Amino acid sequence: MTGKLTTHVLDISIGKPAGGVLVELVTVCQNKGLEILRSSYTNEDGRLNLPLLEGEDMKQGIYELHFHVGDYYRKLGASNESPSFLDCVPVRFGVSDPASHYHVPLLISPGGYSTYRGS
Repeated sequence: MTGKLTTHVLDISIGKPAGGVLVELVTVCQNKGLEILRSSYTNEDGRLNLPLLEGEDMKQGIYELHFHVGDYYRKLGASNESPSFLDCVPVRFGVSDPASHYHVPLLISPGGYSTYRGS
């Protein structure tokens, strides 16, 4: 089994996938802080076109996904606050088994969010 890291974003305020959300994958490095590994935008289905990590790139460690939901809601016209209540939502998680599939979905609304380990 080849490990991979995937995500998707659902906008529960409108009951649809959230397309156009910038997602950054960050590694948490000891003594170096945070390092951005990859970034991509969600497609019309709220998913990324490719896994964020897979195969040999999938390594044990601590990671964060940064979901730029403030920009998404400003583009929709759902938020005119400056700054937005939610701007960049960070989700920190650990990869203990690089051969496994890690799926980290995000459910969003202008005033809150939720995540879980998906399949």
